[in-house]
Amino acid sequence: MQRTVTVVLALLAAAAIAVSGAAPSPSAPLPTGVGPTAERLAATTRSLHAAVDDWRAGGTARQPRELRLWALDQQRLYLALGRARTAFGDAVVVRLPAGRRAEAREILRARRALTRLTAPTTLPPSAFRTGPAEPATQLRRHYVAAQRRFGVAWHVLAAVNFVESAFNKLRNTSTAGAQGPMQFLPATWRAYGLGGNVRDPHNAILGAANYLHANGAPRNYRRALFRYNPSSSYVDAVLRYARLIRADPRAFYVLYSRQVFVRTPHGLVRLTGPR
Repeated sequence: MQRTVTVVLALLAAAAIAVSGAAPSPSAPLPTGVGPTAERLAATTRSLHAAVDDWRAGGTARQPRELRLWALDQQRLYLALGRARTAFGDAVVVRLPAGRRAEAREILRARRALTRLTAPTTLPPSAFRTGPAEPATQLRRHYVAAQRRFGVAWHVLAAVNFVESAFNKLRNTSTAGAQGPMQFLPATWRAYGLGGNVRDPHNAILGAANYLHANGAPRNYRRALFRYNPSSSYVDAVLRYARLIRADPRAFYVLYSRQVFVRTPHGLVRLTGPR
């Protein structure tokens, strides 16, 4: 009975989106079948990309609520696909328009890599500190400045920033003691932080570029990233997100628009974003 109700609600939500063209609410039911999920993901991605283009053309730092809602809907869809059976997620990707399959495949595989990397937290949501990211254009300038100084590609630095702290939206110190937007251990920061403030995005990005360059980037990003975080799943996720940003710079703004979720024993909990 519960499954039937969920399916009906998802179909009603899809119909409302199709008729009005408005972004789904933050709690809109998600589709369950391969075909409906592919249709929703394709439609949401089209609308999200259009919203990103409109936002960038407008030249404002603040993101419109409609953009954040489309980004959240896409994120929720990929999170659901990441938890689903691999065959189901792959079947959804195949049903997408041909021009979107490669992008979706990279996002889904990156999501799976991050799931392997992180264990569910036992902390209550109130234990997590969050805050706004610096404006996207300002972050881009930080990445490009670090690229000029150390030769580390801006799209790799952006991917590290996203994976480590969702562009500083998540502000907790890790269980190992790592701090700041790029999650440096104190000893590593003293060696590579160039005397800056570990919690300052500009300083942290420069420090990350310095550390990655010292460990082989740009000649060998895989080696350098493994030194940054010794996990093959971490390296895989960062490189997949970096490839997405390199292939289409709009992908940076899509990732920037995403919200912070944490895995708990009872499922995912969203900490930021529109209500």
